Amino acid sequence: MSEDSWIDSPGGRLFARRWQPEGAPQSAPLILLHDSLGCIELWRDFPERLAQATSRTVIAYDRLGFGRSGRHPGQLGFDFIAAEARHGFAAVCQHFALERFVALGHSVGGAMASECAAALPQRCQALITLAAQTLVEPCTLAGIRTAARTFAQPGQLERLQRYHGDKAAWVLDAWVDTWLADEFRGWSLDETLAKVRCPLLAIHGEHDEYGSRLHPERFAALAAGPTQMLILPGCGHVPQRERPEQVLQAVARFLSR
Repeated sequence: MSEDSWIDSPGGRLFARRWQPEGAPQSAPLILLHDSLGCIELWRDFPERLAQATSRTVIAYDRLGFGRSGRHPGQLGFDFIAAEARHGFAAVCQHFALERFVALGHSVGGAMASECAAALPQRCQALITLAAQTLVEPCTLAGIRTAARTFAQPGQLERLQRYHGDKAAWVLDAWVDTWLADEFRGWSLDETLAKVRCPLLAIHGEHDEYGSRLHPERFAALAAGPTQMLILPGCGHVPQRERPEQVLQAVARFLSR
């Protein structure tokens, strides 16, 4: 069973959805952070299945400018990954009065989840990343360039418009222009991961087209707390869609400990 909410944030209104399994214990809820082109709807049935598999409340939200949330007031800043912990994520925690949480993010959402864990070490009980990046890797940029060429073809932008409406062009430009900018080339999670002291599970696909296994290895090597790494054979950039059973089992097992 899910419940929708609208949340006021300094930049604009955010759309959120909460799944609460019946009889769930009072464990820290999972908060999901989506990828660069994502939104709540693109998680598909993963949040509901995650709530059932873990017996925990699951909360997902559309970042400002994405999905059903309000428009972003301008261009995405080059500090947007760290800024999400202070802005959208903080508004979600305040709205749901969360004293504790587990942060789970996909792709760039995994980097954002890491920033949330580092910024709120007393409240973050665990960190889970799915196909997350830790720095700007050449294959990441190559994958983005390939995707940009695909979306430039006639009719391709409509794929995003189904989920982001008339904000779709902004969503695509925010991803492509930010990651390909010279000013962003030096971004990394090195300093952030040194502040992550909660248990961490880094899940990554063997054939991820946007990042090599360098990224989960860096999560495991640089995070200050206990870490686990899971490489999924034959899997690409969306483990929760390509290998849902393995991801759900791994997350449930990790949180049960």
